[in-house]
Amino acid sequence: MKAERVIQRYYLHHLLGWALLFFGWHFFRYQDYPAGKGWYITFIKVADLALMVYLTNYVLIPRLLYKKRYWLFTGLFIALVFTFSISKMYVEAALMQTSFDIWDRFKVRVYDNVIPHFLLVSTGAAIKLLTDHARAQRRLGEMAKEKAETELNFLKSQLNPHFLFNSLNTVYFLIDKQNAEARTTLLQMAGLLRYQLYDCNSPAIEIEKEVHYLQDYIRLQELRKDNQYEVGIEVGEQLEGFRITPLLLIPFVENAFKHISHHTNARNFIRVALQRHNGMLLFTVENSKEQQQSTEPTGGIGLSNVKRRLELLYPGRHTLQIWNNSDTFKIELNLQLS
Repeated sequence: MKAERVIQRYYLHHLLGWALLFFGWHFFRYQDYPAGKGWYITFIKVADLALMVYLTNYVLIPRLLYKKRYWLFTGLFIALVFTFSISKMYVEAALMQTSFDIWDRFKVRVYDNVIPHFLLVSTGAAIKLLTDHARAQRRLGEMAKEKAETELNFLKSQLNPHFLFNSLNTVYFLIDKQNAEARTTLLQMAGLLRYQLYDCNSPAIEIEKEVHYLQDYIRLQELRKDNQYEVGIEVGEQLEGFRITPLLLIPFVENAFKHISHHTNARNFIRVALQRHNGMLLFTVENSKEQQQSTEPTGGIGLSNVKRRLELLYPGRHTLQIWNNSDTFKIELNLQLS
């Protein structure tokens, strides 16, 4: 598996494939070229084909075809093949020091050069499409499996929600009306449970609800801390009008509270910030911690699972950076919103 990852990461299979094509092409065609020119002409042919394949697969397909700009893709694809094919013929003529006129034997040149390039580049594009489709299907399968496992674990730990909320309401009315703080805290806890049990059933939730959930969670956690702990959340003004996956951000905040330092002569802090900038959600969590302390929780969803969830739900549309210093721990998550 490690060797396979190395091959895919550095595209060694691409290099091997083009090398085989290069040597095979030279072996079967070198006698058709002037002496001493075979290697150079073969290199020009293979390099020209490789450029067309990669421009089609990694520029035209993702930026035009996948965005349903079919006419523009078709026009640029045809122009690409014609331009590179004709340019290749001019370069070969210059290398062999022969005169070249594209209109001389035009049909033969198109049949021998342009049409084969259309077929070869189209074959490369078809392989790209099939590969991307298989990768997408595999990712959908992994997401379905992850969702099923998450729902199963949730059902295992879930109490009867009606019984739970009825019990909370009973406790609420038993609390003395003068104890407003206790009543408010109980309502916040009920709001957290209601969000987890009901609002999170959809694949995406309004960012306002997710932020409100984070704020209520932080307020409840603050009740357990004294004045030696500084906890704050900063929410940008433009943080509204879009949706994200529910419960995507809370594991980072939970991790911060689980591993916050307990210094007596130094600051203990947690800082949470959310901003929206240029179509990106910027989310940071930083906390003080004990030196040499692990930051991976022993229970709960865990940072490794959050990374895996981000890879499945936001492939290619997120960056997650982690700074694990001696006395602080910080994460920065950037999510592309569209």
